[in-house]
Amino acid sequence: MSNAEMIRRSIDRRVEPLRKHSSATARPAGGWVRAVRSALGMSTTDLARRLGVTPVAVRKLEASERNGVVRLDTLTRAADAMGCDVVYAFVPRTSLEEFVEVRAQERADTELGQVDTTMALEAQRTSQAERAHLRDQLAAELTRSSRLWRDPS
Repeated sequence: MSNAEMIRRSIDRRVEPLRKHSSATARPAGGWVRAVRSALGMSTTDLARRLGVTPVAVRKLEASERNGVVRLDTLTRAADAMGCDVVYAFVPRTSLEEFVEVRAQERADTELGQVDTTMALEAQRTSQAERAHLRDQLAAELTRSSRLWRDPS
């Protein structure tokens, strides 16, 4: 097993609980800062005081979060001021293993398709079973290769 494969499997195990509950942890429409601040009964002035900024800065922070441009360090400071932690993670839509396997199959199809066309023109086309076997072999090789993510030339 390659180092990359071990890392993929480790990440897949760690994020699986998050993927199962991703809709429950989706950012509220108004953003987490505003939602938690409101739930705590804290005004923008109260949060501003705790952060050492102006209420206008808090409103700008909430707007930047809603717009998806908030800085992580700023979000962390706001969370801390409200007794929260920021949990930062990439949650793959599918497992990383599956993502790599699909990419490898696509790349193998592309590479073998080019060869298959040439072979057909020379009346040397391989059988469908042989092509499937070659595809699986090439896909397995690609999952361990640095060329997996390069676009074919």
